[in-house]
Amino acid sequence: MVGTEETRLVILRGNSASGKSTVAVGLRERFGRGLALVGQDNIRRVVLRERDRPGAANIGLIDLTARYALDAGYHVVVEGILYADRYGDMLAQLRRDHRGPTHGYYLDVPFTETLARHATKPIADDVNETQLRDWYRPLDLLPGGIETVIGADSTLAATVDRIMVETGLTGLPALE
Repeated sequence: MVGTEETRLVILRGNSASGKSTVAVGLRERFGRGLALVGQDNIRRVVLRERDRPGAANIGLIDLTARYALDAGYHVVVEGILYADRYGDMLAQLRRDHRGPTHGYYLDVPFTETLARHATKPIADDVNETQLRDWYRPLDLLPGGIETVIGADSTLAATVDRIMVETGLTGLPALE
């Protein structure tokens, strides 16, 4: 078992440029200290510098990092594309092992909107439309209906508000 009955685990998934990282940062800004961000891109690309493939080392490191933070009393947001077929087993086990409430969200953005959003990102010149199309998986949901789908029409503020309320993070004290 991992975490406590008070810790919150939020799993935030979606395609590239769906707004996952921006929402995660918004959650942390709104909550304050005591909310750990476990970003797939950071662990995979920055820490390990590896490609996203089945069985890659980042899968285990994401799991270990989230578990460590939960055990240390942090609320945790795990965010990334986190393809269901590659990360689903790890996420399911993390969900089962977490003592507190766990909430899953999938940001559903159409491919045309993905292209428009991607054009505003720092990596826009490094990743082309063909690569984005190869990565794009419409509604790559985890099995069991355990994720709330949030559409592209939800503003950043509305998405952050919704997740704060639904997860119970609203009203919980931040760390000093």
